[in-house]
Amino acid sequence: MLKILGKLRRYWPQLLLLAAVTLAGVYADLYLPTLMAKVINQGVTTRDYGYILTIGAEMILFSVLGILCTIAGSALGSRVSMGFGRDLRGSMFRKAASLSLTEFDSFGTATLITRTTNDISQLQMFVMMAFRILIRAPLMIVGGITMALGSSAELSRVVLLSVPTLITIVAVISCLALPLSTTIQKSVDRVNLILREKLTGLRVERAFGTERYEEERFDKANRDLTAVSIKMHRIMAVMMPGITLLMSCTQIFLVWSGAVQIDAGNLLVGDMMAVIQYVMQIMMSFMMFSMIFVMMPRAIASGRRIQAVLDAAEAIHDPAVPARETCLRGTVEFRDVSLTYQGAEKPVLEGISFTARPGETTAIIGSTGSGKSTLVNLIPRFFDATQGQVLVDGVDVREMTQRELRDKIGFVPQKALLFRGTIRDNIAYGKADATDEELLAAAKTAQALDFIQQKPQGLDSPVAQLGQNFSGGQKQRLSIARALVRRPEIYIFDDSFSALDARTDAALRAALKETVGEATVLIVAQKVSTILDADRILVLDGGGCVGMGTHRELLESCPVYQEIVYSQMSAEEVAG
Repeated sequence: MLKILGKLRRYWPQLLLLAAVTLAGVYADLYLPTLMAKVINQGVTTRDYGYILTIGAEMILFSVLGILCTIAGSALGSRVSMGFGRDLRGSMFRKAASLSLTEFDSFGTATLITRTTNDISQLQMFVMMAFRILIRAPLMIVGGITMALGSSAELSRVVLLSVPTLITIVAVISCLALPLSTTIQKSVDRVNLILREKLTGLRVERAFGTERYEEERFDKANRDLTAVSIKMHRIMAVMMPGITLLMSCTQIFLVWSGAVQIDAGNLLVGDMMAVIQYVMQIMMSFMMFSMIFVMMPRAIASGRRIQAVLDAAEAIHDPAVPARETCLRGTVEFRDVSLTYQGAEKPVLEGISFTARPGETTAIIGSTGSGKSTLVNLIPRFFDATQGQVLVDGVDVREMTQRELRDKIGFVPQKALLFRGTIRDNIAYGKADATDEELLAAAKTAQALDFIQQKPQGLDSPVAQLGQNFSGGQKQRLSIARALVRRPEIYIFDDSFSALDARTDAALRAALKETVGEATVLIVAQKVSTILDADRILVLDGGGCVGMGTHRELLESCPVYQEIVYSQMSAEEVAG
């Protein structure tokens, strides 16, 4: 929490100005009861016009000063807290973007969204209230006690009893509320997770008729959140009535004790009224403190959740001194590579060794879960190998900067993802300064030019969120075009042809041969027809490489590959 609040250091000029404005406002508020006491003690009548006008003007002046200082303090506090929230959201976004897939998955999308929005909003609101109150309240308490003692030391002793009682009430309630605040934020995570799943899986839900089940699942999470929130707010609800009762009892005691002293001739009426006002100001300041304590449990819980993300160790980071480039261009080499996920019982990849050279196509095939996608994810360093080396251009990827490494790669992920905007924006995502000719050439190679030209706006046609206004095959082709426009040294296609029909698949592969030139191509595929012409095929099974060679070589020597081929093709097709 303190590390997060340390981000406020950059706002120290505004905070100094806020302190000065608050000090002026406190002085104005404390001086008004003194003026009132002066008028009452002197027994001013309606004939004392000059004195009334003088004191009245002075009181109006200090009232206006207090109002202006309050407005300025609110504006400065809001500006600081909003800037703090902006900085914190930026830090969270950059941290989430820098996490490796392992750390990202350990948090989950739903909780990262909640922490970046709801948790930061809780902390931002707390900071706004805190700076308005934590500066003003101590000044008001110290000033009020000083002024009250100056008016009547005997009457001011009530503070010694009422203030500790008030602090005890606030402390006990806050201690009870803090654990519930953490539970509330976790419940918000759960609601957010279920809602996100429901919205993204709406078609599946309707196809299987599980609307009722999903409603019950969401209702349970919602009720859990409601129950915990009600429990916490019931505890918090005791605070304000308790403080109000204490203030009322204090005021009654002050009036009774003051009346006794006035009757004995030891106190003036004006001084009693001033002491009552000062004690009420002191109590109100403590009550303002209690408002901070109401918000503090959730703010602390949110701060811990935010700090957990900011403190997450980054498994993948750039080397202090990057290795020099070699004369090898586009060469990818795996040397006895193994990978074990954290907490897994056995490796997902084990003992993988091969070399993919420029001008060659290396294909990777295997059953579902054999580690195909994981293998190619090691090349752009989405994960780091636990054993062995992955080399690009003859350099271990761990000795290169991530930007330098990924600038060499055109990557098409297994799940085609488009961003909201236009077709132009999505293809140019691979190369920001690409010309229309380059974009259209990439689209032509990816077999996307036909459907782009059929749209009235062409490249400027809108793309909905996640590309929902395009079919699966169209999204895949646009994703491929996005990688092609970069003209990188290495192309990685992670099962990127699965949604294409046989004719489009064949046309795209033929166009790729002409376009990629001397680049290195790695293809992860489920369909044998996609990789028949590959220069090298790796057959994975259970995380290990059980075969390597051309299609013909593997048909003769690899039983696993034979099983895959005969499950997809007839004997005549294989022979042909």
